[in-house]
Amino acid sequence: MSVLKGIKVLDLTRILAGPWSTMALADLGAEVWKIESLEGDDTRTWMPPAKAGISTYYLSANRNKQSLAVDMRKPEGRQLILDLAAQADVVVENFLPASLKRLGLDYATLSALNPRLIHCSITGYGHDNPLENRPGYDFIIQAESGFMSITGEKDGEPMRLGVAFIDLVTGMNAVQGILAALYEREKSGRGQAVDIALSDSALHFLANVASGYLNTGKVPQRFGNAHASIVPYQLFNTADGRIALAVGNDEQYRRLCLEVLARPELHSDPRFTQNKGRTEHRELLLPLLQEAFSRWDNEALIAALRTQGIPVGEVKDVAQAFESETARYRDLVISAEHPLAGEVRMVRSPLRLSRTPTVPPQAPPLHGQHTDSVLARVLDKSEAELAALREARVIG
Repeated sequence: MSVLKGIKVLDLTRILAGPWSTMALADLGAEVWKIESLEGDDTRTWMPPAKAGISTYYLSANRNKQSLAVDMRKPEGRQLILDLAAQADVVVENFLPASLKRLGLDYATLSALNPRLIHCSITGYGHDNPLENRPGYDFIIQAESGFMSITGEKDGEPMRLGVAFIDLVTGMNAVQGILAALYEREKSGRGQAVDIALSDSALHFLANVASGYLNTGKVPQRFGNAHASIVPYQLFNTADGRIALAVGNDEQYRRLCLEVLARPELHSDPRFTQNKGRTEHRELLLPLLQEAFSRWDNEALIAALRTQGIPVGEVKDVAQAFESETARYRDLVISAEHPLAGEVRMVRSPLRLSRTPTVPPQAPPLHGQHTDSVLARVLDKSEAELAALREARVIG
């Protein structure tokens, strides 16, 4: 049995942060009712890339869900959502607070219908402050949070990360909050509101960079692929490739110099023996290391470093990463049959539980694929009622 079997989630989210969180809940066995407008989730149109006309962006965040197409702007549609909320354990939404209140789907309204309901709101800047109705987008938050200021080459432009990682970490923060609230409900019998903001997630995710600034007042700078506090910790060229090297302590550095490179002077030099000195004198040390690495073939150098327990990896593209031994050993690629796209390949959930594993994958649903079945099963809607709702363009 999956850990969240029996938990019903009303998913009012779209784009990425919200759908990412509800997909994690679905992977853990929750029944997720994905409510889409009659036009569908925005990401259904985000392509290329696409497979058989289906956006791969949408496919990335919506497996194991049931899709209902409902026009919440119409009174009948809003009533359907209220009725589903009364049956749900969790509601997840990412509306602007003003829109949520206008629709009558805020926590105060829904909790009056269902006191056990856990209501998770995902916004850009959180609730109850002057910024609450400002739209939140990953790219904008990357810029505003300082992440872009520490990403990119030292003398280059600020740079965004290649995926919308603030959306993704916000989604996982939502999962943590929801699971904590479900656990607490077992003791109290009461639901609660969970307020998750992209801006909170971004600043929290600055981690050691935030701590460095808050406790020293020094504004962090960009170091490209290097590390502000650890040297050597960056990319290096070899005779036929490139490696990522992460020498995390002084003992690893000693083995690097003595056992791998046979360059004892790079260790005995008092400027380089300890990490603090290596960091302060990186401009002197790094060219010397680069010259030494340039004499090695990539494969041989990686083997020598791993023999000495020094963290190293080959720089791969995405195709090489999914063909790697890591992906094979962890069985990271899963697949499911989609009614239009055929086999849809996806990345396995990273949540691995020994007794309550994640559910077998089901392909992301077609737009409105489960509207009739969910409304009939959960709300006892008859075929005539469903036909009338469809005729009135309340459902699709």
